[in-house]
Amino acid sequence: MIAEATPTFKSHKILALSTFGFLMCFSAWMINGVLVTYLTDNGIFQWNMMQIGWLMGIPVLTGAVCRLPMGILTDRFGGKWVFGTLAILCSIPMFLLSKADSYSDFLILSFFFGLAGSSFAVGVGFTSVWYPKNWQGRALGIFGMGSAGASITTLVGPSLLNSLTDNGTNPEGWRSLPVIYSVVLLNVGLSFFIFAENKKPAASNKSIGQLLSPLKEIRVWRFGLYYFLLFGCFVTFSQWLVPYFVNVYHCSLVEAGLYASCFSLPAGVFRILGGVLSDKYGARKVMYGVLSTTIILSFLLLVPQMEITSPGSGIMATKGGVVTEVSATQIKVDGKSYPIVQRSKKFSDVDNQVLLLPAKESWHEVRVKPGDKISKKQLLAQGTTKIYFQANKWIFIILVLLTGVCWGIGTAAVFKHIPDYFPTQIGLVGGMVGLIGGLGGFIGPILFGYLLNFTGLWTSSWMFICGLAIFSITWMHMVITKMMSKRTPDLTGKFERPPLVKVVQAKKKTGLLR
Repeated sequence: MIAEATPTFKSHKILALSTFGFLMCFSAWMINGVLVTYLTDNGIFQWNMMQIGWLMGIPVLTGAVCRLPMGILTDRFGGKWVFGTLAILCSIPMFLLSKADSYSDFLILSFFFGLAGSSFAVGVGFTSVWYPKNWQGRALGIFGMGSAGASITTLVGPSLLNSLTDNGTNPEGWRSLPVIYSVVLLNVGLSFFIFAENKKPAASNKSIGQLLSPLKEIRVWRFGLYYFLLFGCFVTFSQWLVPYFVNVYHCSLVEAGLYASCFSLPAGVFRILGGVLSDKYGARKVMYGVLSTTIILSFLLLVPQMEITSPGSGIMATKGGVVTEVSATQIKVDGKSYPIVQRSKKFSDVDNQVLLLPAKESWHEVRVKPGDKISKKQLLAQGTTKIYFQANKWIFIILVLLTGVCWGIGTAAVFKHIPDYFPTQIGLVGGMVGLIGGLGGFIGPILFGYLLNFTGLWTSSWMFICGLAIFSITWMHMVITKMMSKRTPDLTGKFERPPLVKVVQAKKKTGLLR
């Protein structure tokens, strides 16, 4: 069957059902970010940060790797049966998670319920066939808002855990949370079986070799790199920010979940704006803005909380003599007075102060006593300087929120590129790019765990983001510069080979190479 000629009531019903299903599946996909943090923070399981990283990353790996096969199954059997079956199957390991008693149990069950993350590919394929081309962008933008499901888990999960455990008096109450998520997934699957009407796209007779042919294009990997950063790292931080707030800012789990949602909710909501901006100004301009903003924001976030003590300006004797007096305010040597700077109490309660910028204080520590014979240029008092940087929590939250908005816009811009370069392979290339991006959500928590263990700095994750964004924008700019310098219909080069000469010619005539 082909896509609808015009949107219908059925189209909108399928869109609502798919968006709701993706929202709930995405929420379940992210459960470990809250649950594992709670279990380790309360001493129920003794897992280190590298183990926590694996538990956050494993379900994301499953969801990422299975996106392409799930997309193929959707094309073959239709979204009603694939989405419904997927949600019900994922409810089983989610329920069994409530019985887990060891790290290996969590790891294995997380691998299987992680299939819920592949619902993105199912929803994209199923939603597309119900809308005409001039509506598909809007429809998929609305469907993409389901990624805000990450914020549901971070917002609702901690409060549910507090309620289920009677505020910690019944620690084993955590086992009810996976049961609740299991019931939600079961109902999502049943809803598709009961209310959805099945539809499949036009049949494809392509061979496996043809299906995988886009992998030969370096452009696919470049788009995948952008999505690795903007979507994969979004998935990572949706979970990673919960233990980040708990450990760095000593927040409760409920507070941490609320603050983490300031990142994950805008990323989902602003995906629609990203599509609109890409349509109006071109995806390339949007990507320049997104990557540049990511570099600036991550650079501001990579400086950790710190207190640095360093030698400062001391006091040296201008001539030899005998120390006659040492007081809190001065040192006297044979009648000559040397004023002393005392340490103030300005930063005695620095944790409860609001410091927007780094602050410093300097003081002297006396190194002589009355009666000492000193020589010229001898050190009388050592200078000490202390620099404080609070990495203010509220500024951090604002910067994280802006990062979420930026990445939400960017994810839409990445997918806007695909129909321009692969108009007959949108689904396949989109699946490949989505798979690469999804792998970022798997690698991220594990990598961040190792970086934290190696550096001892929670902000090492932002250092990685800053470096990756710089690499991405550099690669993109090199490719665009190479394309723009040729100014001929045939832009075949080492990095790019646009598939449609007519499109390039048309854009060349207007002076635009979007």
